[in-house]
Amino acid sequence: MPYIPFLKKRANRSEFYGPDDDIPLLVAILMGIQHFLGCVGGLITPTLLISGTGSSALNLDSETRAYMIAASFIVSGITSLVYTSRFQIPRTRYFIGVGLLEVAGVAFSALPAAQSMVENMYIDGTCQTELLPDGSINYLPCPNGFGAILGTQIVGSLLSILFSFVSPRILKRLFPKNVTGIVLLCIGAKLLASAMKNWAGGSGPCMQMPEDGLFALCPNINAPNPQPWGGPVNIALGASVFFTIILIELVGSVFMKNISVVIGLIVGCIIAASIGMFNSSDIDAAPIGTFLWVKTFKLSVYAPGVIPVLFSQLAIIIDSIGEITAVCDVSQKEVDGDEFQSRIQGGLLTDGLLGIFSGLATAMSTVLFTQNNGIIAVTRCAARIAGFVCGGILILCGILGKFSATFLAIPEPLIGGMTVYLFASVATSGLRILAYLEWTRRDRVIIASSLAIGLGVLLVPNWFKYVLPRVENAALNGFYSAIRTVVSTSNIIGGIVAVILNLILPYEKDNEDVFKVEQYKTPPMGGAHRMYYDEEQQSIQEEKKN
Repeated sequence: MPYIPFLKKRANRSEFYGPDDDIPLLVAILMGIQHFLGCVGGLITPTLLISGTGSSALNLDSETRAYMIAASFIVSGITSLVYTSRFQIPRTRYFIGVGLLEVAGVAFSALPAAQSMVENMYIDGTCQTELLPDGSINYLPCPNGFGAILGTQIVGSLLSILFSFVSPRILKRLFPKNVTGIVLLCIGAKLLASAMKNWAGGSGPCMQMPEDGLFALCPNINAPNPQPWGGPVNIALGASVFFTIILIELVGSVFMKNISVVIGLIVGCIIAASIGMFNSSDIDAAPIGTFLWVKTFKLSVYAPGVIPVLFSQLAIIIDSIGEITAVCDVSQKEVDGDEFQSRIQGGLLTDGLLGIFSGLATAMSTVLFTQNNGIIAVTRCAARIAGFVCGGILILCGILGKFSATFLAIPEPLIGGMTVYLFASVATSGLRILAYLEWTRRDRVIIASSLAIGLGVLLVPNWFKYVLPRVENAALNGFYSAIRTVVSTSNIIGGIVAVILNLILPYEKDNEDVFKVEQYKTPPMGGAHRMYYDEEQQSIQEEKKN
């Protein structure tokens, strides 16, 4: 039911279904559909962006992109089924799977490293470019670049397998809140740049705004009702998606809020179709059915991308630990003890094994989706059968080739309006984690230093480009390229700085404070901190009274 101000709502007293409870078939199907709608927007986004146009994308043809989206659906469905299952490896104490209602999809956290790899491949000649007569640069299709991403991803997945045998307590000590928050904040910030370009019309050659030629308009002059990059029509289209999502959060029912991204995209598509910008040619050309390995990519390991991919895998590991903890909580399972530890171990081992499978199955790494926990909490249905239904729907949607091609017909400003919201949510998750800190001087030094470099290279991408020389030696040049890729990827260099400082900076001791707070009515402070201090102290006193 939509939100109506001043109307008192009744508490939700519906029956709770546990992970192994039997539920009616109709309820299982409805819950599975709801989980599918909750994840579909985020699931397609990384594949759409990495296969699209621009210097950080592979610029692939529509047929290949449609297959990649289909493969993402199928692999996400298979991985969801494995995560939701749980079985013990014979003659060991180790498990595969989590054994709770889980939905997996292509990982946002793997996208920045992949984009940085592609940028570097166009620079070092692995992927080709051409100079157009109007002076703009055209980035040519690079399917072998995707094979390099997949092969490097397989190497990175071994890290999850290794860490699955390490205690989660040790992992939390190595990657505390200040490190995790910085990494997520920088991931969201980096991805926002891609989303804003798409909102304006795309990141392809039309973004260079040549006065004439094929790319004078976006996506090109042959597209239906093309528009100039950054023109009012493009901005309005993206805004129709973005503000629809916000409107649903304001007045929508709980069910609508859980699928607000899908609703926003549908509204935008209706508007785009009404002004003749919806291109159905990709749908018409797509096959009725498809499956994995209909198209293949030459697997290779891109040496400059190994370190960035390993760091992205660490982000996936951290995400998985947090997600499994959250799903145990909403499923009314213990979040401590041997059973919980075995679920963490099973989840991380599954991350690694499925990362290898995803690469071999022509899809990027998958990760557990957090938003589905909200659906469990609201519907009070944690039954695993709903997860199996959702996984089956994902596989079916991937097999239906024309369904996957539908997403290619969506104008890029609509994708931009949707992804701006999604990527900002990733950055917000990082801010929320940082909010749990005590914000000591040590915390402030770590965060300020990490953001100085992490956000700095995001704002000035060429900052480190000319530090290392170009050399004839191929091995040394590859090593230099790896360093450039690491330094130019904001979440990776920001995370590295945070990890190093967290290990070397000493913790503060209360008896070493320069100021003794007891001597002052309020601690010596100024600026915004002092502005909100009184309000914070008042809230604390009220909580103590209650």
